[in-house]
Amino acid sequence: MKNFQNKLAEKESPKNKAQIPSVADYMTKDLITFKKDTDINVVIKSLLQNRISGAPVLNDNGQVVGLIDDKDCLNVLFGNAYNRLPTTTDTVSSYMSSVMKSISIDQDIMDVASVFISSPYKRLLVMDDDNKLVGQISRRDILRAIKELS
Repeated sequence: MKNFQNKLAEKESPKNKAQIPSVADYMTKDLITFKKDTDINVVIKSLLQNRISGAPVLNDNGQVVGLIDDKDCLNVLFGNAYNRLPTTTDTVSSYMSSVMKSISIDQDIMDVASVFISSPYKRLLVMDDDNKLVGQISRRDILRAIKELS
């Protein structure tokens, strides 16, 4: 088809179609992480100061070995119930969870939303092609994406 300048009309580019944002567009890249031997009181203080609900636990090679979150930390109250003191010298390894779910950085927010809808997870670890941790995405990040897309 020709336009009024007698030139061939360009086909509509795929950029004009609504693009579904990728995980990388909304994930948190600069993560706070902990080691298994980190004092649990340090974790609680960090979660509160940084206004986050959880963080990955890494080994010395930077591989994910678990997660520690606010719910895990509530168990500190029961650790010293005998002394009626909510303080302890325990480490992350005593409280962390090894139940976690990861997704590929190549996935889009629709994939992530589907996982959140069909599971109890509040955050997903984002891994690259070499299975290395590159970020984390939460339910709140998907809500932000919805708001920005509206």
